[in-house]
Amino acid sequence: MMPYSKIFLKPGKEAAVKRFHPWIFSGAVDRAEGNPKEGDIVEIRSNRNEFLAFGHFTPGNIVVKIFEFQPTTIDENYWISRLKQSFSLRTRLGLTNHPQTNAYRLVFTEGDGLPGLVIDYYNGVAVFQTHTQGMHLLKPIFVKALQKIYGSSLKAIYDKSGETMKSFQSGKKSPQNQPSGDYTDHYLMGTSQVGEILETGQRFMVDWEHGQKTGFFLDQRANRMFAQFYAKDKKVLNVFCYSGAFSVFALQGGASLVHSVDSSQRAIDWTEENIRLNGFVPDRHQSYVADAKKWLTEVTEKYDMIILDPPAFAKTHIVTNNALHAYIHINAQALKRLTPGGLLFTFSCSQAISHDMFQSALMSAALETGRKVKILHRLSQGPDHPVSIYHPEGEYLKGLILEVE
Repeated sequence: MMPYSKIFLKPGKEAAVKRFHPWIFSGAVDRAEGNPKEGDIVEIRSNRNEFLAFGHFTPGNIVVKIFEFQPTTIDENYWISRLKQSFSLRTRLGLTNHPQTNAYRLVFTEGDGLPGLVIDYYNGVAVFQTHTQGMHLLKPIFVKALQKIYGSSLKAIYDKSGETMKSFQSGKKSPQNQPSGDYTDHYLMGTSQVGEILETGQRFMVDWEHGQKTGFFLDQRANRMFAQFYAKDKKVLNVFCYSGAFSVFALQGGASLVHSVDSSQRAIDWTEENIRLNGFVPDRHQSYVADAKKWLTEVTEKYDMIILDPPAFAKTHIVTNNALHAYIHINAQALKRLTPGGLLFTFSCSQAISHDMFQSALMSAALETGRKVKILHRLSQGPDHPVSIYHPEGEYLKGLILEVE
């Protein structure tokens, strides 16, 4: 193995690493040897010089993100094999050759042992997002790996890391420590701005260049099937609808009418295109460009089913209190607008909000309305967003289906 800089932990701080937790926090570090720079591979060692793991150096509160807990050679073949392992899991899940689904998450950060890397596959187009400098520097190797895995079926590779790597563009780092690299969104192979995908038989246009995240929220695949199952003959409101995926599945399930609401005109345009793609008649769907929170407060109509899938209200633990108030507000407003026996599909994608915190917010919303509420289902992200049992923080998506008397 080539020599790497070393991070030595304080006495007793090796316990979390031995439990395979992939983060080293700054308070656990005793000293560094070798002057590691952002993105460098480092060895993690105990205070007694015992090898513990390899990881990428990421100065900040989390100093190292671990990708390997065994002593091994870290070279190009190592990274290619890791990507092949991720692909193998999706194959076992039945996603890589499915007649009705051709889009899935290929790599999900810590869940696949590749912290700082997300790759989504959209019917022949792979979309990257890197969240650490270490993974960003490995993109040429991952491009080779994708070409080996998919062969001629791979049409394009798009790097959408501009936003996630913006901390390196901000200029806040001193010049001598400024990591180098291209942090603009661009194609690493081919070109294909918009593509059509299938998700469990429904058709969707995905615009990875202009859409949120990588272009489509693949994590809700299984949860949208619940919307299809329960929507028959119901009047449905889909708030924060983005490109209308829940609306499409509700219509497929036989909803009598679906209203889709989003503050973005572009999102509403995507929604209406996806409604057309799936052949639904216009009189069963209406879309509105409006502030979702304001809409929920002011709308006077009643609905049999409401879907709330807002953006992350809390990106850090510092703002969890404000986020919880926001969740209470929008869910209370939704509960008020449900008919007796109505269903509320409600979600939080804020990693900083735990399952218990989210459920407590919903209980507060129910108390505010005075309505009787029952939990029918607890929902999470799909299996192509796996969660390491040693890293529960990876389970960021929380969802509940509630029945309201």
